[in-house]
Amino acid sequence: MATAFSNDGEAALRRELRAAVAAAPRSDLDGFYEMGRAAAFVRDGRFRKVALQFPDELLADAVEVAGRMETATGAETYVLGDTTYGSCCVDEVAAEHVGAEAVLHYGPACLSPCRKLPVLHIFGQQPLDVRRCTEVFRELYPEQQSCVVVLSDVVYVHAMGELEQQLCPEYPNVIFSKLVCEDAPGPAVPGEERKFGRQFLVKAEGGLQDYAMFYVGAEGLTLTNFMLTWNCCPFSSFNPITGCGRCETLNVNRALMRRLYLVERARDASVVGILVGTLGVAGYLTVLQHLRELLSRAGKRSYTLAVGKPNPAKLANFLEVDIFVLVACAQNSLLDSSDFYRPVVTPYELELACNPAREWTGNYLTDFRDLLPGAYAHVELPPAVPAAEAVPDVSLITGKMTATHLCDPPTSQLPPSTTLACRDQIRALAEISPAASFLESRSWRGLEQQLGQTPVSKAVQGRRGIAIAYEDEGCEQ
Repeated sequence: MATAFSNDGEAALRRELRAAVAAAPRSDLDGFYEMGRAAAFVRDGRFRKVALQFPDELLADAVEVAGRMETATGAETYVLGDTTYGSCCVDEVAAEHVGAEAVLHYGPACLSPCRKLPVLHIFGQQPLDVRRCTEVFRELYPEQQSCVVVLSDVVYVHAMGELEQQLCPEYPNVIFSKLVCEDAPGPAVPGEERKFGRQFLVKAEGGLQDYAMFYVGAEGLTLTNFMLTWNCCPFSSFNPITGCGRCETLNVNRALMRRLYLVERARDASVVGILVGTLGVAGYLTVLQHLRELLSRAGKRSYTLAVGKPNPAKLANFLEVDIFVLVACAQNSLLDSSDFYRPVVTPYELELACNPAREWTGNYLTDFRDLLPGAYAHVELPPAVPAAEAVPDVSLITGKMTATHLCDPPTSQLPPSTTLACRDQIRALAEISPAASFLESRSWRGLEQQLGQTPVSKAVQGRRGIAIAYEDEGCEQ
């Protein structure tokens, strides 16, 4: 039965599907994918089995690139089409499934350091109108003594040298960031910034706050990450796709207020789900252990969940969890959880909520490696405070009294009275957990077997068709 807003779906069910025709390869395949540099990397490393990781938008060229790589190097190549997590991260898990000795990562990248396999990043040289970009820069910064740091998306790094030649003679205080695919050795010198695979040296006496930021690239997570991290600097951008420039009007203060609201939600939470959003970024196991210890000391229960790419449907299966914390690369940590049933925070926000020694300084951190021991932003957990001496805090969301002190580290063997309880009069024992308690409080708990209570009956024919219009619905009307 068709209505004005829908149909019976018969056309979709009877539609014949044909194999999609592969997109035509790029005319400059060797230049775009830097085939010479990639082949030299494989030959110099003497790799016999290599994994090629492509994002979705570049998969049309995967067969052609893999064939040329095998011809040029003699190595066996595997194409990683569907990544385990974000496409910006190197998928070492999928590469290890095929026994790859190295990974060639194509397309945009977060430049997070890997743990095991050697990696070569090939960003894909997207076209950039350097002349137009120079004109936009002059319009945005008419004063030639302006202090500006130039950042760019990785796909436009190949054109930054030409842009630097155009601007530096006119603007003596312009600094171009350099791309570093691996962690730079040694400590940073005074005034040097090392974040998100970018490195630049600030020369002004007032530090970075005296500089403005000029970003070459389209609007997206990379730009948002930069703006929240360097929130003391005004931002402007040039979009190479549209050829337009603008002063960024993102209300950073409003975005930070939203993130600080999530910190308050994390303070009120009693059950926290730790989402594993990466298996390749160096240090992820250390930060997982750090978060478990932090939550245990704060008196909160935690569950570690590996769900791949998180979405509202997956996380809705864990209703007993009050809030989630996502351990992912810096680019994918800022997950917009407005469509989720429970908020999703970053490890830094969870530390603000549970570590009394960490205070909000105005600097926002999205790289979880900055929180680990030995990093510049690491803060040791304070000693435990007896509950009688702890200063209570009032929740800004619920208005209830909450505890902000840390407890003593748990012992390896808990007393039986805290883990087991008498469930009924026949002395059956049940383990107490937040998930079990939540399930007991629910009015609907799923289907019960009721063995021996349901009469046996013969199978009957059910409805036929699709849910929007079953075949027998017209007869009933």
